[in-house]
This record gives sequence, C-alpha cells and structure tokens, in this order.
Amino acid sequence: MASLSLNLSSLHHTSINPLILRCTPLNLRTPSQKPFSIRSQAAPVLSQDDLKKLAADKAVESVKSGMILGLGTGSTAAFVVDKIGQLLSTGQLSNIVGIPTSKRTQEQAASLNIPLSTLDLHPRIDLAIDGADEVDPNLDLVKGRGGALLREKIVEAASSSFIVVADESKLVSGLGGSGLAMPVEVVQFCWKYNLIRLQGLFKELGCEAKLRLVGDGSEKPYVTDNGNYIVDLYFKNPIKDGFGAGKEISALEGVVEHGLFLGMATSVIIAGKTGIEVMTK
Repeated sequence: MASLSLNLSSLHHTSINPLILRCTPLNLRTPSQKPFSIRSQAAPVLSQDDLKKLAADKAVESVKSGMILGLGTGSTAAFVVDKIGQLLSTGQLSNIVGIPTSKRTQEQAASLNIPLSTLDLHPRIDLAIDGADEVDPNLDLVKGRGGALLREKIVEAASSSFIVVADESKLVSGLGGSGLAMPVEVVQFCWKYNLIRLQGLFKELGCEAKLRLVGDGSEKPYVTDNGNYIVDLYFKNPIKDGFGAGKEISALEGVVEHGLFLGMATSVIIAGKTGIEVMTK
C-alpha cells in the first residue's frame, strides 16, 4: 500500500503572499434615480356645477318608476331632468310622467323623451324636485330668479313631496340675506305703480325694487311664460317675518305671485365641498 507523507518543514520555509481583495463600495442608486418620496394628492376642487350635479343625483335616488314628477326650472333642476332622462333611456326608470314648471324645462324634457303632461290631467303629483336661490335654517326658500316662480309654486304646492336641491352657497341665516333678488311677478298694467308700492312695504329693511330686464344690455323688460313682468326686491337686511311679508306682498292688487316659498319643502339636499347633507324638518 502506498503511503502519503507530508513534509511540514518545507511548508514552514515557503513564503506565502496573502491574498487581499479590495472592493469598491456598491452604489445601489443609479445616477438618474431621484430619492423616493410619497406625496399625498390634494382632492380635486369641485366647481359649483359639480356640486349642483351631486345634489341632483342624490335627489333622483328618490324617484321610482310609475311616479308623476314635478320638474323644476333653473340650473340645478336642469341636472335633475338630465338624470331622469338618462335613467329612462337605460331602462332603470319607466312609466314616468313629468309636469314641467316652465317652457324651458318642457323643451329640455321633451328632448330627452321624458313623457309630459299637465296638472289638469294629473292634479296630484308624487314628487317635485327643484332648486332654490336661498335656503334658511327652517327650510324656507327664496325661488324664482329663473323667472318661473308662479308655475313652480303651483306645481310644488300640488306635490305630496318636494325635494329641494342646491349647493352650499345658497344657505342663508335669513331670507333675503344674500342681498340678491327676491322676485315678485306682477301684471304689466301699472307695473311701475306696484314697484313703488313694493319698495315702500320694506323701507325699513333698506329694500330696493327694480324691474327685471332681459339681460342683453337692452332696456326691454323680462316677460315670464305667463306674459307678466318681474319686480326684483333687494334687501340690505334679512326679512324678519317671511309669512307676514308674503301676505303683505300678495295683498297688493296687480301682484301675481312672490318668490317666498314658505313651509313647502319636505327636505333639502345641500352639496358642499365636504359632501352631501340632507336637511329635513
């Protein structure tokens, strides 16, 4: 058997150079790479029209197939009519009959194939949805800056339920408090006489009465769907007694209707930057 012997002395005298490894520190970041950071994105700012649409969509959730609906007038109500037309076209609603509160709403609803009728044929309305120009804490309203206050009040008074849709800019502590118009519809005959009388009723509130013009820079008076004029009342201070003010206005000969909608709203849907709020009495 062969044997293997190891001469340790030879190893002792043999010089061995140690192996040294030098490593460059690793750069785990490429030159083009930027430091990683997390930034929260701000929520998109909603426009007034966005808020109106949110309120309108929420209100339409109360619409059921087979209902007779009062269709309001104005920029917010237009979103309601659009949504109802959309749901009818997709089959999510059916057998709806709309009662429009203006010629403008009638034309919009007809273009969306919403079946229409009148109070003469449907004297009781299941639900009306409309906008408002002012909403106070008691859910009393100023309406009619769109010029349809008479037909709006007739239709909404005939409704079992009346939902108001608005954005948060319409909230006021007292009616007339926005400083914007509170409309009064008057017959054309002796309109200036009634304008002076209306202004005199609320002299202590710093009221200024103006005949509404068509708004195209001309001096032509605005004419309602009913052939009447509108006198707009501008208050420096809120109206203290809405019911009393309404009675005084209505008592003037030649006054057709006023824009104080008192005790009529079942609920008010307000869209704000923090979400949707449903106000009920």
